[in-house]
Amino acid sequence: MMKMMIGASLLAGSLLVSGVTAAAAQTKPTLGPHGYGAVKLGLTLKQAKATGAVVKKMPADSGCSGWDLKNFPTPKDSVGIYISPKVGLAAIFASKGMKTPEGIKIGSTTKQVKAAYPRIKKDAHGFYVTTVPGNKKAYYSFGVTRGKVTEYGIALNKQDCFN
Repeated sequence: MMKMMIGASLLAGSLLVSGVTAAAAQTKPTLGPHGYGAVKLGLTLKQAKATGAVVKKMPADSGCSGWDLKNFPTPKDSVGIYISPKVGLAAIFASKGMKTPEGIKIGSTTKQVKAAYPRIKKDAHGFYVTTVPGNKKAYYSFGVTRGKVTEYGIALNKQDCFN
């Protein structure tokens, strides 16, 4: 079943693409297939905090709490990570400078996305969604405007933080 990961977050105004620090840009970060560095999908809140790579942004008022990757802070009213009390680290949204192992990043073309993920499908909200290669328990969702990726993220298929 296809999920509508980024669509709900964008509609709620909680996802904005953040800038990238010079140090983070030099590391050439990769988002996927299981997360970002030590920050992995499915980690418990305690495990995610223990990585030292996350910073709390939003309390768990609606069940899930909002976080940022320490090296990729997002604007005031947005988050880069959702952590669920039920499934753990549920989703990571890409920041400028991140890319998938297949080389897709903010600014990639729709043609590049389709070449990297031949089975990708467009959902009811207009986002391109596909299973993550190398992790059948997760999916990528790509927001595309005027033929270019403007945002994307990785999430657990069973995430319960957004529609």
